[in-house]
Amino acid sequence: MATSSTDAAAYGDLYQWGRAADGHEGRTSPITSTIATTAEPNLGNLWDGLFITEVSSPYDWLTPQNNSLWQGVGGINNPCPTGFRLPTDTEWEAERQSWSSNDADGAYSSPLKLTLAGYRYRIAGELDNVGTDGSYWASTISGSNNTLDLGFSSSYAGIYPNNRSLALSVRCIKD
Repeated sequence: MATSSTDAAAYGDLYQWGRAADGHEGRTSPITSTIATTAEPNLGNLWDGLFITEVSSPYDWLTPQNNSLWQGVGGINNPCPTGFRLPTDTEWEAERQSWSSNDADGAYSSPLKLTLAGYRYRIAGELDNVGTDGSYWASTISGSNNTLDLGFSSSYAGIYPNNRSLALSVRCIKD
């Protein structure tokens, strides 16, 4: 369990939305600019285990896009243990509404002890905002190119759309 909102030992991995745990989620995994053409990892793909950088719209690690990834406990590439799944934006919003304050202090003070783990940026795969921002993926699709996440810092918290090629934290819930 995290000892503070900036406890680096509790930051954990960062996932590109919809990808299975294949090594890409390591905070410093190697990068590639080869866009995936299948969501199934570990088939000898050039991108297996690598963070996929993306500089062009629709800013996804996968072409064509697949909105069925990470949907429920049986979702394709579900990064959670058996019987667990990613929360929806509605579930994240209910969690946020229970906090003592609408910011990183509220996120850490909650029973989930959410941290300011930052994220991994899509253009060059560098870590960004570590210790200042927290972002946790939801399973919810937003528009044609984005998915939603719970984001927070010292001055705000809310549900936001983000590109699927970013790598954010995940927190699984039991179904």
